[in-house]
Amino acid sequence: MNTFAPASADLASRWLGGSVISASDESFGFKENLLVPAAADFTPGRYDHRGEIVDGWETRRRRGEPGHDWAVVRLGAPGVITRIDVDTSFFTGNFPPTCQVEACGLEGYPAPAELAAADWAEIVPVSPLRGDSHNLFTVTDLRRFTHVRLSIHPDGGVARLRVHGVVVPDPRRWDGLTIDLAAQEHGGLVVAASDDFYSSAEVLNRPDRARTMGEGWETSRRRDDGHDFAVINLAATGRLRQIEIDTSHFKYNASAEVELHGCVLGDGTPPPPADSSSWFRLLPRTAVRPDTRHLFTLDRPSAPVTAVRIDAYPDGGISRVRLVGAPEPGARRSAGLRWFGLLPDSQAAACLTGAGVSPEDVSAVLAARPLGEDLSAVPAGLAVTVLTEWIDGRP
Repeated sequence: MNTFAPASADLASRWLGGSVISASDESFGFKENLLVPAAADFTPGRYDHRGEIVDGWETRRRRGEPGHDWAVVRLGAPGVITRIDVDTSFFTGNFPPTCQVEACGLEGYPAPAELAAADWAEIVPVSPLRGDSHNLFTVTDLRRFTHVRLSIHPDGGVARLRVHGVVVPDPRRWDGLTIDLAAQEHGGLVVAASDDFYSSAEVLNRPDRARTMGEGWETSRRRDDGHDFAVINLAATGRLRQIEIDTSHFKYNASAEVELHGCVLGDGTPPPPADSSSWFRLLPRTAVRPDTRHLFTLDRPSAPVTAVRIDAYPDGGISRVRLVGAPEPGARRSAGLRWFGLLPDSQAAACLTGAGVSPEDVSAVLAARPLGEDLSAVPAGLAVTVLTEWIDGRP
């Protein structure tokens, strides 16, 4: 069985909507190459009017002028960053000697000028880089960030930037809605799979549609009486209302049948073994068709569920799994407390100020974080009303 690290999401991924907003220079290689989902590729000897065609972001030679180059990335899914990968693959004589990474948290969709004036926190200090290598840096700042800024000193080329971490969704966007509780963008994670021979189960909960068979989950051919499975930890404990099993592009090797089970887990508790009595059935064993998007609407909302196991009989391929439902009130409250507790001070203050909270009460709320369940440390008045709505959700 394959298990996946709980902090395995690339928060900057184009799959999640990450984007390179601005860069100081991109004379030889486009800034957008930094977030291309595929690994870097390079064919020597191909030229255009810029020079040799590179698969990465490459700036001009600074020739001793002051300053350094930089690129600003909007994370597709804001969250707590745990590791940065500055990938210099194929950059050998033109990679930057050092890099630095900063991060910030802002509301909405700030423009480059607003980002330039943001309160940036250093999460990777100025550090040496190796050429043609994955340069990995551990991040210990546990705040929730929305943007990162990669600085290279003084210039050069970087093939890819990966920002690994844990998604921390803004639960205000859930209120009054049913959502895909399994989706990566909300914090769902594939945590285990029986087999990933051809392609990883980690793609099952991407928010997009698979474009080819290679963008789905495909196992090897079984020669025994068993079956394959994958386990998804949901973004929040909730009650499912609709299940989607998408076998698109799997025409001759789709799974023949599926069955889904759920369980309720405590914080940080791994899913139980498949034969555990903790699992309860969500969808009975059901035949599925090749190259088809299947929707199964439940007669009534399911019991609360934290993790879901998809059993695929006997093997084969599934493109995507959607688990649509509504978070439980307790899970919504936990998500609200977590979200507000992890905001950088500047973003938390901006949220409160924008809601009309007085400067004095803003300072008092920031000093009281992390907030307790009863909000007893929050000043009376508007601050309590606003925070209650954010943490418990709109009525």
